[in-house]
Amino acid sequence: MNNLTILLLGIISTFSACKSDNATNSTVIFPGNDPNFTIIAHTDSGFTATNRKVDVFGISIYAYSDVEDSKLLHAANLMAQYLDNNEDGTVDNMNLLTALTTNNAALFMWKSESQINLNAQDLGADETIPSWHTNGHTDEFDAAIEEVWHVITHTGYANAYPTIFGENTGTSLTNAMDIARGGNFTTIPNPYPESAWYTYDDQTCEYDCMATEYIYWAMTSILGAQENRLGEITQEWDLNTSSLVQKRDTTIYSLLTDPQYMFPKILPDGTYKQ
Repeated sequence: MNNLTILLLGIISTFSACKSDNATNSTVIFPGNDPNFTIIAHTDSGFTATNRKVDVFGISIYAYSDVEDSKLLHAANLMAQYLDNNEDGTVDNMNLLTALTTNNAALFMWKSESQINLNAQDLGADETIPSWHTNGHTDEFDAAIEEVWHVITHTGYANAYPTIFGENTGTSLTNAMDIARGGNFTTIPNPYPESAWYTYDDQTCEYDCMATEYIYWAMTSILGAQENRLGEITQEWDLNTSSLVQKRDTTIYSLLTDPQYMFPKILPDGTYKQ
């Protein structure tokens, strides 16, 4: 056995449950500069346009060839921190993880808009800003905070608890959203009622999409991600702090802090320390 073979076997043997490759048709290409996650090649159906991925608790994060390794690994760390918020090596909510893996949750990272053509949540490499977490949550926002969370709620919570977090009319989530929007609207009102504090106005975003965005705004505000961003986000969302959500949107605050659903309590920073 030569030295190269020994090295490759050593790399493969370091996989843990959260970073192992579950696809038999994948191979290691290099470990990357990360203590928890290894970047691997793949031939996964539907994602062959990408050349590599990272596996996080059975959830694949794919990347096109021109996406930086550091951005791919950053997204993987955020995913892990959302799911294992106390960073003890075990997913906090196994019902959530089952829903995610059963429904083939995935995210792919792109470098140019022409690459936004795969059947999964997308995340732009250039809008992934790891430095936002170390510069006092100022300057350009790390959009990975949003897009990774969308995977968890849209594919995970909505399926794990369909009557509570489903994105259709009449669930606990959408009933709260209808209050926040000032009514049950299937199209964007122009203008929103004066009473509304959630005023998302993307005409391409249908009712279920509105719910996905709503739970993002509420959760990340509770976690502190929006504290310095009111001027940037007020066109869509007014309750940019945890105290504002708790005071004004009592329904969603109660849902997102209910211990039975095990939502994160700490904002991920891209440094999973399992």
